[in-house]
Amino acid sequence: MNIHDIRDMFPILHQEVNGNPLVYLDSAATSQKPIQVIEAVDRYYREYNSNVHRGVHTLGTKATDGYENAREKVRKFINAKSTQEVIFTRGTTTALNMIATSYGRDNLQEGDEIVITYMEHHANIIPWQQIAKQTGAVLKYIPLQQDGSIDLKDVEETVTGQTKIVSVMLVSNVLGSINPIKDIAKIAHRNGAIMVVDGAQAAPHMKIDVQDLDCDFLGFSGHKMCGPTGIGVLYGKKEFLEKMEPVETGGEMIDFVGLYESTWKELPWKFEAGTPIIAGAIGLGAAIDFLEEIGLDHIAAHEHKLVEYALERFSQIEGITVYGPKHRAGLVTFNIDDVHPHDVATVLDAEGIAVRAGHHCAQPLMKWLNVSATARASFYLYNTEQEIDKLVEGLIKTKEYFSNGF
Repeated sequence: MNIHDIRDMFPILHQEVNGNPLVYLDSAATSQKPIQVIEAVDRYYREYNSNVHRGVHTLGTKATDGYENAREKVRKFINAKSTQEVIFTRGTTTALNMIATSYGRDNLQEGDEIVITYMEHHANIIPWQQIAKQTGAVLKYIPLQQDGSIDLKDVEETVTGQTKIVSVMLVSNVLGSINPIKDIAKIAHRNGAIMVVDGAQAAPHMKIDVQDLDCDFLGFSGHKMCGPTGIGVLYGKKEFLEKMEPVETGGEMIDFVGLYESTWKELPWKFEAGTPIIAGAIGLGAAIDFLEEIGLDHIAAHEHKLVEYALERFSQIEGITVYGPKHRAGLVTFNIDDVHPHDVATVLDAEGIAVRAGHHCAQPLMKWLNVSATARASFYLYNTEQEIDKLVEGLIKTKEYFSNGF
């Protein structure tokens, strides 16, 4: 399938912004949606909108089948052993909070260590800060190399016999670093710790095999991988999930409710209280079908080509700083000398080019980089080298605009 055929499947791309063809380079924040996903969600609401699990009527059965079929698609997508290990959440943030709250609350005590890195998204920092305060655990950070990568020697030195949890993102949303999770997991397990993975920036762009990584938990979001907003996944090894208490309680997740005691359903429903995100799960299932039809290997190769081309073009612009390692995922985070990244993004928007500017929910990393904010262009399966050329033209125009005293 060529790039033109792929772009034709995304209705939103065929529009003008400020009189220019839209160049959407903000997929790390959220991806656009193909017509297959839009139609799947629309079909649910038009044809079989109903609650799941509770009814025996035709619409309820069809909705339940759609919801649980999506769970099986997720299981295959990440190669989990069982659908019991696949829990639908609102997104990566919810998944990480569930792990910190449920597992952390029952397994951490004073003096235990939680190990993360300086590059983590706030969603993989704040929950650990909170549970550390509640339990008396200590939060530790793995140092980064000068280019923002992780050296396994630093992991070995940071993770100790006191470490109970190691939580690291597979792909950095700022640096594009692809972290050696499989090796980090080995070090964590050797020291008796569990391995938690933030997969938000990885799941849309590369194959993830949770059994090969041997991670104990993984979270990712549907909206970054062509799916709807408000749906995500928590993967957890069954042996851990079975011992964990639910974070939310109420309808749907119960087995028996008495006046003073209640019992929970089996996995995965124990962690899915209330009416679940039915349309979102069905849309996520359609997104997985779409990505697998294109091929994750094809997507990864396409993005690798784009980011190499972008780095080459950026190197030709004077006064621009690019952050992160040479080998990276499909994004480029940068600053132009003496121009605030918000101003960069504003000028680019006038040209119809959408990039992200700010701290990218990674303030500790901004401090480590010694900047207050950056601009970021992130690529996906529907982007082209011609769009990168337009981005570079826009950056040159931005430099000229501000060099003339504006």
